[in-house]
Amino acid sequence: MALSLYVDTARWRAHQKSVLDQFPGLVPVCKGNGYGFGHERLADEAIRFGSDTLAVGTTYEAARIKDWFSGDLLVLTPFRRGEEPVPLPDRVIRSVSSVDGVHALVGARVVIECMSSMKRHGVKEEELGQLHAAIEDVRLEGFALHLPLDRTDGSDAVEEVIGWMDRLRAARLPLHTMFVSHLRAEELARLQQQFPQTRFRARIGTRLWLGDHDATEYRGSVLDVTRVVKGDRFGYRQQRAASDGWLVVVAGGTSHGVGLEAPKALHGVMPRAKGVARAGLATVNRNLSPFVWAGKQRWFAEPPHMQVSILFVPADAPEPKVGDELVAHLRHTTTQFDRLVDR
Repeated sequence: MALSLYVDTARWRAHQKSVLDQFPGLVPVCKGNGYGFGHERLADEAIRFGSDTLAVGTTYEAARIKDWFSGDLLVLTPFRRGEEPVPLPDRVIRSVSSVDGVHALVGARVVIECMSSMKRHGVKEEELGQLHAAIEDVRLEGFALHLPLDRTDGSDAVEEVIGWMDRLRAARLPLHTMFVSHLRAEELARLQQQFPQTRFRARIGTRLWLGDHDATEYRGSVLDVTRVVKGDRFGYRQQRAASDGWLVVVAGGTSHGVGLEAPKALHGVMPRAKGVARAGLATVNRNLSPFVWAGKQRWFAEPPHMQVSILFVPADAPEPKVGDELVAHLRHTTTQFDRLVDR
C-alpha cells in the first residue's frame, strides 16, 4: 500500500533517445530529488545511454552519487570561499562564477559561469581581463551560460551566446567548450555551425527526464474507506461532513510532497482567476487534492497528513475499495515516492 511512481520504461527511454539525438554530447542533469525518479535511478539511466558526465546540484549530491556514476560529475552550484569542504574525487568539476572563486580552486577542474540575462551567477564582462591569469592555476573545462526560459523582450538566445563568445574571444580566453542551458535544438545547431571549433554541450534535466508526460504516472493506494452521512463529525478537527459519501484514506501525504506546491508564475487572466478562486476556497477549508477518482479530482476532507491523505468522495460517485489505486497529479520535482514500478 504505497504512493507509487509507474514508469512506462520503453516509452520513457524512447523519449530520452529523441532528446539525445537532438542534443549531441548533452550533459544530463540530476539534481534535487532526481526529478522524482531519484539520483540512483537517473545515474543508472545516464550510464545506460553512455553519458561521460552527469551534472548534479550540490557537492553533497556529488558525494552521494559518486559511487553510482563513474564518469565526471559537474556540480552546478558555484563554488564559494568558506563553504563546507566535502571530500570528492578528482573527477568532480566545480562551477565557479567569480574571479575570486577561480583563484581559490588552484589545481581543480572548473567550468566558469558567465553572467547571462538571468542575472543569477556569473563572471561579468568587465572581469574577463582578470580571468586570463587566474585560469593558469586551474584545469579549465569550459565556460557556461545559464539562459532564461522566457524571452518576453523578444531577444534571441543565440545572439546572447554569440555575444559572450565574442567577448571571451576578445579577452583571448579559450573557447574549446561552452556549456549551455535552455536552448532549443535548432538554436544549438546554429551555434555549432557558426563556431565549429567549439564544442557546445547542453545541460538538460527537465526536458530529458520529464518531457513525455504520458510516460510516468503517480498512484496512491486506498488504505481505508468509511461511510459518512451529512453532519457526521470526523478527523483531527472534528469537522462535519457536508453531505453523504465516503472518507477515503489514500497513501501519499506531506512527507511525499502531497499538498505542497511551489509558487507559480501566472500569465493571463484565466490562470490568475483560477488562482484567486483556489485561494478563496481554501479560506473555507475547501482544498482540491491531486487524487483522481471516477474521472474527477477529489477534495481533501482535511489537510493531508504526513503519509496519507483523507479525501471526501460524495455518494453519487462509485465507492472506492481498499486496494484501489487513485491517479495523482503531482509535481515530479517535489514528490517522494514509496516505490518505483517499471512496466
